[in-house]
Amino acid sequence: METTKQMKALDERFYMPAFSREIAIVKGEGSKVWDADGKEYIDCVAGIAVCSTGHCHPDVVKAICDQARQLIHCSNLYYVPHQGDLAKKIVEVTGLHKAFFSNSGAEATDGALKLARVRTGKKKFVAFTHGFHGRTIGSLAVTHKPGIREPFEPLGLPVTFVDYGDLEGVKKAVDSDTAGIIVEPIQGEAGVIIPPDSFFKGIREICDKTGALMIVDEVQTGMGRTGKWMAIQHTKVSPDIITMAKGIASGFPMGALAAREGLEFKKSEHGSTFAGGPLACAAGVATLNVIEKILPEVAVKGERFRKGLAKFNPRVRGLMIGISVGDRCPEIQKKCAEQGVLVNCAADGNLRLVPPLVITDAEIDRVVKVLNGALG
Repeated sequence: METTKQMKALDERFYMPAFSREIAIVKGEGSKVWDADGKEYIDCVAGIAVCSTGHCHPDVVKAICDQARQLIHCSNLYYVPHQGDLAKKIVEVTGLHKAFFSNSGAEATDGALKLARVRTGKKKFVAFTHGFHGRTIGSLAVTHKPGIREPFEPLGLPVTFVDYGDLEGVKKAVDSDTAGIIVEPIQGEAGVIIPPDSFFKGIREICDKTGALMIVDEVQTGMGRTGKWMAIQHTKVSPDIITMAKGIASGFPMGALAAREGLEFKKSEHGSTFAGGPLACAAGVATLNVIEKILPEVAVKGERFRKGLAKFNPRVRGLMIGISVGDRCPEIQKKCAEQGVLVNCAADGNLRLVPPLVITDAEIDRVVKVLNGALG
């Protein structure tokens, strides 16, 4: 097996330097990972909220291996094994009408924007400050962060950005040519920012009055992350379109969108060679079956984190946790890693924890102890 030094040397020579990284992860099991030098960590990054069932959950591994022995790819020119089963499950957990698959969250966003345009006949979108929806040209257009968006402008979509939580700003931004309002129920990349439920009820009312579609980005918050299948379900608001990815297939690259009745792609309006392939759908079905069993435990585990970190005023919804630490964030992240706990810095000096949903009480207590030491 390669050492960290060897992996780093190859990376520096042959891979474009788009990422900042130091640790080389080579093995994972449950909520733990090991680096190339054998050091063990409790993983509260989980591939950025991706490894929902933990690393290498046996049910997911079996589903992928069993399917790989039968058929790896056939394209969407044919009916795909497990695709209908997973679409049915997505419809059931979202409460919407039909699903469509993609290879990532960014692609799911692009699909949602296309669907909103083609079904409404309108062109404009409203998005929010500090929101993050992906890095493709389409998803980047509705992503606020100037540092990653502006170098690639013009992006081709007319988008108005409004302060997150500002309903009056939304009312002013929406006009007769607004196709959709895209919003995260919790802003994850911004540092786990949770607005009041009234914000989403207000957006729903604005959409109902104007004919714009309410698009909810559940790429990071969905799949049980917050204690419900979708974070928007905490608000009792039903959107027109939901996008998903990250935790949907336990690390196998996959995304999805679901839409209410009356909103669907017609033949040739959208497509993908790889999306919703046999391996991805097998992993997705297995993942959702595991999450269904452990979903009632997520809120309880979140409260254990909240109590253990209470002195630092954490923002907690299920197993999505943010703590404002300011300029100390990189230092705290490094201290935690030295003590065998992986956390990461989101935007604006916010520490973020999104551990696997299978994290144990003992592991939570260990993480809390390390964090209290690093923060204190």
